[in-house]
Amino acid sequence: MSLRLIPTRYPTRSLTASYASTLKTFAKTPTFYRRFHDTPNAQNTATQQSFQNDPNHMIPTNAPQGARIATPTPASPLSVSSRLTHPGKVSPNEYLKAFNNKELISFFMIGLCTLNKPILKLCIKLFPYVPMAVIKALVYRIYCGGETLEEVKQTGLRLHERGINNMMISLTIEACDGNDNVDPEFIIDETVKSINGILVPHITKMIETCDKNINDIPSGYVALKPTGFVKNAAHVLKNYNNGEEAAFAELVAKASKACQAVYDANKKLAEIYPERTAPFVVAVIDAEKYELQPGVYELQRQLYQKFNKLNEPCYVVGTIQMYLSDSASLLAYEERLAQEKNYRLGLKLVRGAYIHSEKERATIIHKTKQDTDDNYNAGITYCIDSILNQKDKESTIGHLVVASHNAESLKLASSKVYTQENATNVNKSNVVLGQLLGMADSVTYDLIKNYQIGNVIKYVAWGPPLETKQYLLRRLEENGDAVKNDNGWPLVKAAFSTLMGRMFKASS
Repeated sequence: MSLRLIPTRYPTRSLTASYASTLKTFAKTPTFYRRFHDTPNAQNTATQQSFQNDPNHMIPTNAPQGARIATPTPASPLSVSSRLTHPGKVSPNEYLKAFNNKELISFFMIGLCTLNKPILKLCIKLFPYVPMAVIKALVYRIYCGGETLEEVKQTGLRLHERGINNMMISLTIEACDGNDNVDPEFIIDETVKSINGILVPHITKMIETCDKNINDIPSGYVALKPTGFVKNAAHVLKNYNNGEEAAFAELVAKASKACQAVYDANKKLAEIYPERTAPFVVAVIDAEKYELQPGVYELQRQLYQKFNKLNEPCYVVGTIQMYLSDSASLLAYEERLAQEKNYRLGLKLVRGAYIHSEKERATIIHKTKQDTDDNYNAGITYCIDSILNQKDKESTIGHLVVASHNAESLKLASSKVYTQENATNVNKSNVVLGQLLGMADSVTYDLIKNYQIGNVIKYVAWGPPLETKQYLLRRLEENGDAVKNDNGWPLVKAAFSTLMGRMFKASS
């Protein structure tokens, strides 16, 4: 196996020597998986085992067991170091005890839907015809944050009870495949409302209830879907510099309105909490399908230049899909472009968004899962090193969201951030770990409960029920990649056992 370093659209000379060295290092490093997509898998189900059996692990635990998590704060690097040889042992299904009975029933139903591939395929085919009332009753609650601002705020507080102190909220209305119901004005208005009505109050509450450094609280994020900000968005993004310049400028203006709300909120909060290093809230440009990405990249660059000023926090984060074979060169190219144009980069690195629907998989993605893992781990390593080694916001790369369900990648990121050397490093608050709501919950639990990592968030989709159906279908498809592991029969047994144990305990 060799890591593919030859880009398809970006010049190889854009790779810095340090980044190229990092890529080569990971190309020679053994990985633990061979399945392609970054979804919960067998290794995630047994996260505790893999962490504890690794003699070189960096963040072991002796945290006590418990049914719920009460707002933990990150363990100090010294305490982490002192626990290297004393890992704790927790049941792989312990994480389910943090969920209520209705959520356990939802997990049970997801397990039934993913018992095997024939059942999964049948469920996917039938899903578009299932009434939304049934979907809401059975699975909606574990994947979506709600329909209204107030419901999403309550979801945030529920996450807080599990030790997850912030979230990335996403209004799920989009039109990557065409959607006549898209109303760009409504979407941008609702997005701005969500910034001021959800994220700002939530992080303020988290800061006020935090008993230590306010930088222990992760930033709050709002995900912006480019295909929701203009009519016929897919066509506009494909032809942003070929006849659709005016429509693309409208799309940029809509996105800028949301980013301006983020920028203004940060300035106001910074006056109240001047000791905060990381941004309070951040706008994230979500990825789209490969054929739309050139337009999305241009959107990101214009927003970077407008809002991510030198020597200031990064208020805008763009997404790079690391399963694409040219992503390493793209990352380096974006860094060089930012240096030339005097702005900073905020990045969200994802491993496999939209992989099921990519039309040109044979030519645009890495050939093996190991190549993808190497590329992803090299990318997050390079970005984390850039962030941690900077002084006074001087690094071009200023903020990173490690968006992954892969326990080894999350362990790698945490092992670089939570070290004794970084005990007083104010830049570590600019590295955040994120997973989708309802997915990789065993990994999330393990990071927070057992390893006491505090920089964890959840991606919380919300919006009108009918508009979230496509999002829910994608979640079902992605869960299907793990039918023999996290989901299927193991999840059915675990959810049923937890629910029965709770009922018998209550009746005794």
